[in-house]
Amino acid sequence: MEKIIDIICAGEVLIDFIGHEVNTSINRTKDYHRFLGGSPTNVAVNASRLGLKSALIATCGQDGLGEYIVRKLKENNVSTTQVKKLEGVPTSIILVSKSSGTPDFIPYREADYQIEQNQITDELLESAKIFHTTCFALSKDPARTTILEGAKRAKKLGLLTSIDINFSERIWPDREEAKVVLKEYLSTNPLVKLSEDDCYRLFAESKTEDFIFEYFHGLGASTICLTKGKDGVVLSNSDFGMFHQKALPIEDIKDTTGAGDAFWTGFLYAQLENKNLEESITIAQKLAVLKLQNVGRLPEGINFKDYLNIES
Repeated sequence: MEKIIDIICAGEVLIDFIGHEVNTSINRTKDYHRFLGGSPTNVAVNASRLGLKSALIATCGQDGLGEYIVRKLKENNVSTTQVKKLEGVPTSIILVSKSSGTPDFIPYREADYQIEQNQITDELLESAKIFHTTCFALSKDPARTTILEGAKRAKKLGLLTSIDINFSERIWPDREEAKVVLKEYLSTNPLVKLSEDDCYRLFAESKTEDFIFEYFHGLGASTICLTKGKDGVVLSNSDFGMFHQKALPIEDIKDTTGAGDAFWTGFLYAQLENKNLEESITIAQKLAVLKLQNVGRLPEGINFKDYLNIES
């Protein structure tokens, strides 16, 4: 079957209400601005803006915010055929503080985890190249079971799988359960993205790079990308070993929300373009820098191929 979809993103679609005042706690934030959010949603939108074909498997409410979500996805040319709108269950929202570090947040989760098996069809999987999800999406059933099954089917059909291990105990209080579920997903040998913050939250203490890479390689992932903020990125691959790439300099960080998603979209994009791992990291970093310098989404009016120095 023809591969007409580059990336399927399965998981949370929600509204981020991002605080208007910078480096202010939620306790003191008066005004919030509305943005389309959810890590897989961000990746789907970013991918589309890079010229890839992306599809989102997600659930929102049959309400004003759900209408806003579908409208925004369509404006960004993301396929919404597998986005379900549920009656009587409100669209999930997250209040987020605006920060130059890791932002504070309060989640109100309703519709986002109501993802059912019939939203991931074999026909959809057969038409795609990458199946991507997040730890957030795996934190609750029925989405968890649906996505685990979807990933295993995707793997059998020859897709590359991918996961952002954006673990937070506020989203998933049971760390041990999270580790068991991650083990199941990592058995599909996905490309793995995680940050130092994610690791600290997942293990409830600081761990060395060696521990982190050994742990996730041991679960079945051959390529693991650890982002370390201003300390750059460390990538470990079972065949090529480990290498470190310094962070790109940034003068003015405006908004960190979604920077990891921009980074990972760049990485997946580079992999689809058959770039090597070092080139993939560089492309990922450039996209993350662009996001850090803008509030909300990636900026308009940019020729991404030129910006990323990619031959078309």
